[in-house]
Amino acid sequence: MITQVPNPIIEVHDLTVSYNRKPVLWDVDLSLPSGSLVGIIGPNGAGKSTLIKSIMGLIPLSSGYVKLFGQPLDEVRGRVSYVPQKESVDWDFPASVLDIVLMGRYAKLGLFRRPRESDKEIAMDCLRKVGMDGFKNRQISQLSGGQQQRVFLARALAQKSDVYFMDEPFTGVDAATESAIVELLREMRSQGKTVVVVHHDLQSAIEYFDWIILLNMRLVASGKTEEVFTPTLLQETYGGKLNILAEVSNLVQKGNYPHRE
Repeated sequence: MITQVPNPIIEVHDLTVSYNRKPVLWDVDLSLPSGSLVGIIGPNGAGKSTLIKSIMGLIPLSSGYVKLFGQPLDEVRGRVSYVPQKESVDWDFPASVLDIVLMGRYAKLGLFRRPRESDKEIAMDCLRKVGMDGFKNRQISQLSGGQQQRVFLARALAQKSDVYFMDEPFTGVDAATESAIVELLREMRSQGKTVVVVHHDLQSAIEYFDWIILLNMRLVASGKTEEVFTPTLLQETYGGKLNILAEVSNLVQKGNYPHRE
C-alpha cells in the first residue's frame, strides 16, 4: 500500500542504492506530507538508515532521484537538518555543549563569520527546550548517552529547518529522555515541521507517528499509521522475524494512534 500525497514535501522516485555493487534498497518510490511525524520501520538490515542518508545526499544513488519542497536537495539544503546515530559521532571531540549547538547556526552564518549574540540566544533557547541549558559549558564527552542525544537534537533545532531526519534518536536513552524527545517532536509538528525518524520499537511506533513507512530493502507500505500499521503489512515487512504479531494486533484493535493537533 503506497499513499500518494498531493504537493508532497519529500518525493523519492525509483530510488536504488548499492554498497559494493550489492543493492540494499530497491526501486523505492514514496511521497510524504508536510507537518507530519514519520516513522521508518523495518527489520535490521532493511535499509532504514540508508534511506534517510540517500535522501540527505550523504550516500550516492545507483538510480532514481529525490526532491524536497519540489526541488533538488542542493537548492534547499538550508531547510533540512539531520540527527545521526549516536554510534557515528566522535564523542571525544573537544567541544562544549554550547559549541556543539552553535554548529547548527553555521549554515546560516556563511563562511568565516563568527556566531552573533543572537545565534547564542537561539542556541541557548534550543538547549532549554531539551533540558540541557544547565550543561552549556560541559564537555560533550562528559555527558551520558541520553544527554548527548539531547544536545544533538538541540543542534538540529538551532538550524531552524523545515524538515528533520533523525536516525534512531531513542536508542540508548532513558524513559524520561525518550518522553521529552517525543513531546518536542510533537511540538515541532504543531509548528508545521516534518520529522522523519528511523525507529525500531513497534509498540511505541503506533503511538508516536502519524505516518509510517514499512521497509525491507523494498518499500512495503507508506501511509497514515491507521492504514499501514496492520498485522498483514507488518508480517509482510518482517516475515518470520516478527514474534510479537499478537501484541501488535492488540495495539491495532485498541486504536492507540497518535493524537493530531
